[in-house]
Amino acid sequence: MSSPSRTDRPAPDAPIVAVTGAGGAVGGRVARRLARAGVPVRLLGRDPSRLPELPGAVAAPPAPYGDGEAMRRALAGAHTLFLVSAHESPHRVREHTTAVDAAVAVGVERIVYVSFLGAAPDATFTFARDHWHTEAHIRAADVRHTFLRDSLYLAAIPAMTGADGVLRGPAGDGRVAAVAHDDIADAAVTVLLADTDTGGGDGSGGGATRHDGRSYDLTGPEAFTLTEAAEELSRATGRTVTYVPETREEAYASRAHYGAEDWEVAGWVTSYEAIATGEMATVSDAVPRLTGHPATGLADFLRRHPDSYRHLLGTG
Repeated sequence: MSSPSRTDRPAPDAPIVAVTGAGGAVGGRVARRLARAGVPVRLLGRDPSRLPELPGAVAAPPAPYGDGEAMRRALAGAHTLFLVSAHESPHRVREHTTAVDAAVAVGVERIVYVSFLGAAPDATFTFARDHWHTEAHIRAADVRHTFLRDSLYLAAIPAMTGADGVLRGPAGDGRVAAVAHDDIADAAVTVLLADTDTGGGDGSGGGATRHDGRSYDLTGPEAFTLTEAAEELSRATGRTVTYVPETREEAYASRAHYGAEDWEVAGWVTSYEAIATGEMATVSDAVPRLTGHPATGLADFLRRHPDSYRHLLGTG
């Protein structure tokens, strides 16, 4: 199915969906789609000024994931929690588990968690390990759950490319089936609507759905190398964009000028190394299966989002 376009007012007793990261790229898209479908939404975000104003939506007071008391207040009365992963940090798993525990404590019945493709305790991509530990905690909790395991974002491909027209990293000839934010949001809303009184679910407003206990790999329609990505960027921008493979040592050295902490640079570098190992090459049919429309490929994404590569125009 395509994203909901209805503007029904939510029923007074309809189950509330709490959406975290509602001022961000994924959470904001999900919140808008749910509001259009007439679902009562509670908006959570680090910066209240970034939260959208939506019909049927109420902004919760600021509640950092790691603040259990604040999260319990923010989630009280919600039926479902759409949990967008926290910003990367050394404490992210603890923040996630605190948020999950708060949700369970106040009676949230269901958590839909935005995880990452190939989440595993020994994943090459260090941040994917955080997602595995979060998934494990949710599985052990007394709550129904669904995991949306996103691939790398398509928007990251031009973002990782420097203004000099060079995309560099230790990805070798590996492939990645990057996915669009809009496709993630459409898939998420399909899963979320299956458990509400509004929007074509089972009508129970709280019964089990076919998505319970499931993990969905959300990917684009094809896996491409970064050389192929550079070629696509060249066609979109009208200038030459190249991919320069790096060794691990070269990758750390070329990123040293950012002055980032070691754990953050390790996350950047290992995201490329996960492409090289084949851990990002999975191509899933989950997006078309859940949404009823094809997943977006890189060429279509660049055509629809010229702002994503604006920094590459007018140079070189």
